[in-house]
Order: sequence, then C-alpha cells, then structure tokens
Amino acid sequence: MHSVLERPVLVLNRLWQPVHTCSVKRALKLLCLGHAQVVQTEGECRYQTHDIGSWVNYSGDCSLMDDLVHSVSVALRAPKIIVLALYDRLPRKEVKFTRQNVFLRDKHTCQYCRGAFSENQLNLDHVLPRDRGGKMTWDNIVTSCVPCNTKKANRLPHEAGMRLLNEPKIPRWRPFFGLKEQSRDEAWIEFIDPERQRVKMA
Repeated sequence: MHSVLERPVLVLNRLWQPVHTCSVKRALKLLCLGHAQVVQTEGECRYQTHDIGSWVNYSGDCSLMDDLVHSVSVALRAPKIIVLALYDRLPRKEVKFTRQNVFLRDKHTCQYCRGAFSENQLNLDHVLPRDRGGKMTWDNIVTSCVPCNTKKANRLPHEAGMRLLNEPKIPRWRPFFGLKEQSRDEAWIEFIDPERQRVKMA
C-alpha cells in the first residue's frame, strides 16, 4: 500500500490543461515554493484554488484523517490536482520509445502467453525478426516473457505456433501514461476526459 506522500496528483498547466502527474510530496513542495496552487475538488467552492496559507486553513476543516500529511506543526490535506503558476506549455505528444515504456504499453503482460510478469522476467521481442529486416520500432516490438521469447526465436509468430494478444502500436500520449488505472482519481475526469464527464452528468 503506497503512503499518502506517494499518491499521484494531476498537474495542470497555467491554462488548466493536464500535462503530467507527480507525487503528493512533489505537489506540496511546489505549493510551498509558490510554484503551484491546489485545486479544490470537493464542496461548494469546487475548483477554487488555494495557496499554502488557504490550503492549511482548508485542511484544518478536513475530517478525512487518512487523507492528511502531518508535519511537526501542521497537517495538510493531500491534494488531488494542482495548477502550475507559470508553465503554459503542453508536453510533447509522443511517448518516448524505451524498454520500460514498451512494458507499460503492454501492461507488463507477455503478448504471447498473456501472463503478467515483473520487469526482470520480461524481454522485448521483434515480431518481424531482426535478421529479416525487423526494426526496433513501436509497431514491431512487443513485451515477451523469457520462455516465449526463447520459443519464438527468430521466427514469425505464426511460424512458431504463437499469436499476439494485441497488435503493437504507438501508444497515445496521456498525462498519466504508465499509471495504473486504479491510481487515477475520479476528480481528474473533467480535465483528462471531459466528454466522459459530460455523459456522466447528463
């Protein structure tokens, strides 16, 4: 179970567009430095923003004791969303091609046997083998466990009697790429999926 300080917080730029996520610990640091404000996500004043002073006051009225971060002199409520004071850009929309990001795209699941594994039990597999011209690209690389990788060897999947779970594609960028779905807060929906929020409210 992650501590409160490790919970993910949605980060909005100055124009209230989602740019990425950070930990509660990082969010509170940005708040204390004056680089961000917390977006209130509950109550009548929903979407009101708080600096460190008003967030301390708001936290004093909080009855959810497991949602508080305690220091020697004060208890602060763990924010769910922060908005940056100056940053107004959007990050690059491409997900960088890395070993870890391939695992994240495939949810740490072998694309042949469909088993979920830890990273040290996984390999990257070329669907079209390298010695047949296969390239190290999003649409030719999949997550594979070591036994399946060994079984397939330098063959095409059908030649090895294997089938892919999913067609490999370039993952679409999201501010929460790689974050487990159960870690995403309901309060984020209006910012990351406004269409879904409108359907929910209809």
